[in-house]
Amino acid sequence: MHKSSKPELLVGVRNLSGLKACSEYADAVYFSTDRLSLRTKAKEITLETLDDFVYEVKTRGLKAYLAVNSTVNEERLGDASDVIAAASNAGVDAVIAWDPAVILRAQKAGLRIHISTQANITNHETADFYRNLGAERVVLSRELSLEEIRKISQQTEVEIETFVHGAMCMAVSGRCHLSAYVLGKSGNCGECTQPCRWEWELHGENGIVAASLGKYLLSAKDLCMIGHIPELLEAGISAFKVEGRLRDPGYLEMVSRCYREAIDACIEGDYTPEKIETWRRELASVYNRGFSTGFYFGVPGLEGFSPEKDMNASEKQRRAVGIIENYYTKQQAAAVRLLEEGISVGDEIVIEGNTTYLRQQVHSIKKNGEPVERAEKGDTIGLAVEGQVRKNDRVFMIQLK
Repeated sequence: MHKSSKPELLVGVRNLSGLKACSEYADAVYFSTDRLSLRTKAKEITLETLDDFVYEVKTRGLKAYLAVNSTVNEERLGDASDVIAAASNAGVDAVIAWDPAVILRAQKAGLRIHISTQANITNHETADFYRNLGAERVVLSRELSLEEIRKISQQTEVEIETFVHGAMCMAVSGRCHLSAYVLGKSGNCGECTQPCRWEWELHGENGIVAASLGKYLLSAKDLCMIGHIPELLEAGISAFKVEGRLRDPGYLEMVSRCYREAIDACIEGDYTPEKIETWRRELASVYNRGFSTGFYFGVPGLEGFSPEKDMNASEKQRRAVGIIENYYTKQQAAAVRLLEEGISVGDEIVIEGNTTYLRQQVHSIKKNGEPVERAEKGDTIGLAVEGQVRKNDRVFMIQLK
């Protein structure tokens, strides 16, 4: 696939509902287990359930890549052995790693190896070094320009993968120590508390608060390359990576669909300014911190930051509504307890769980067996649903801020 005219679209997921959301559009998914991941909050996939999850991925015709990309301290070497053994048994298509202890274990197990962006690969000789260790793909540093990526691609036979959409880290290749220093939670071990997204004040030597453009002084905008697919293809990039293993399934569905449409339109000669603008609007409708092109076209200045906005710049928001208490197959309805807010016929909702993802409008509400147009917080209602849901799935409302 190296330097193919049709790159692989690779999307990060954390559970089966995320997989379902992007499976119509992605070519591959990457994920982690509850060990040695940079996303320790993503614990739904365990070593015991890895086989089943990989089976679900491959049933949908996608490739399965397991991220084993956290720092491996001395006491975690046993975990590294256990994770690689489980990955081999599950039949993952590749392991994403950077620590030599993990690479050597994966090599011994006969697994394909993709080198994580944590390795900070910035030149073709380093790419070839990892190729000689058995890697078939490298995820380049996010701090490279498009021209630098092109030069590396021209001088190595290893496949090139780069991020095209999602959160940007303040630190080089994500090797951040801020969270560890501030709260004792190491981002390099998957426990990042994201202090770069907090409000900060800049003080001068005299103690006076210095003037600034806003309080979110360290918050980088999200990467978005939807308007530059031809340039990415021309640079010889083999795989386009979407960040977002902790994002909700609605986000994964929207982003994967937009990039699938953009890639296909580009290859088919139908990649137009009008379509680009439509995709940008759609991407802006889900969680984002504002958009930039990162380092692709040079070192970003102030335009790469979002100092006046908090975590979500989207015009839409998800508001928790309630929880599924039961599902009735014959009636195609669910019993919902409204814990946080009321709900009305016509509202747009999302129902999510570890294995559930359903987005629909509210068509019918029943309270005490009678049809109603609206139910309030504290009510238990019957809700018509367009697919199977499960007990304890969460119900969210999608609305403008």
